[in-house]
Amino acid sequence: MRVLGVDPGLTRCGLGVVDGGTGRSVACVAVDVVRTPADADLAIRLLRISEAVEHWLDTYRPQAVAVERVFSQHNVRTVMGTAQTGGIVALAAARRGLPVVFHTPSEVKAAVTGSGRADKAQVTIMVTRLLKLAQAPTPADAADALALAICHLWREPMRARIAEAEARSAEIARKHKARLAAAARAGRANTTTKRTGTTR
Repeated sequence: MRVLGVDPGLTRCGLGVVDGGTGRSVACVAVDVVRTPADADLAIRLLRISEAVEHWLDTYRPQAVAVERVFSQHNVRTVMGTAQTGGIVALAAARRGLPVVFHTPSEVKAAVTGSGRADKAQVTIMVTRLLKLAQAPTPADAADALALAICHLWREPMRARIAEAEARSAEIARKHKARLAAAARAGRANTTTKRTGTTR
């Protein structure tokens, strides 16, 4: 499975494509960071990021897109930029019918390092090791994008199995309730018939 990981941001937007093989084997296909000048108009910055994402989707043809979920920060402006960029990515993927999954930073850190509290340096080291890269991807946004793709490759199969199990459980519960309701209706009907017969 091929996944495009995106670390959204207006100034730097990390993009990383990773292929997942048998077991937990992963291989880096491409990685880069899209930059936009802070003094440029917001619409122009979003357009540049959108064009880059569209190009990556058409060039590398991933089967899924993993985006970092926006989390609470003190800098509201940064949160807004991250959310806007994430929305652009999700829209581009949706146009192609690709599934988009948002992973929290702690989920990504836990997936690649084993600790949800790992710092960026630890994430970069593990990403470099897992993908057997000759050198560490820089800046951190690039490493984070690859980490997101790895996280998705490793977590999504389990999440899908859990969702499937929950769906089966819900269907069994629904059928059980339907049988109980049918039995209750049948019981009331029998009671009514007996009472009617007694009256006669």
